[in-house]
Amino acid sequence: MDRFKRSLAGYYNYYCITDNTPSVHQFKDKVLYLLFRWLNRRSQRKSFTWDKFNLFIHKFPLPSPRVKVNIYDIRKEISYIL
Repeated sequence: MDRFKRSLAGYYNYYCITDNTPSVHQFKDKVLYLLFRWLNRRSQRKSFTWDKFNLFIHKFPLPSPRVKVNIYDIRKEISYIL
C-alpha cells in the first residue's frame, strides 16, 4: 500500500491542475474499483465485500487529489510572455 500511495501521489502531483480535478477524482474512483477487484482475486472465494473494503480503505487511506498548481495564479506571473 505504501508504494501504491506514492504512485497515486505522483500522479496527483503531475495532473492536479486547476480545471482537471474532476477527471482526477474519476481516476481515483476507478483505481479504488480496480483495487477492490484485485484484492478479491487473491482466492477463489470473494475475500472482500464493499463494506469490508471500505473498512480496509479507512484503515489504510489513499491520498485524495487536490489542486497543486493554480494556472490562473501562474498566468499573472508570466503575463509578460503571453
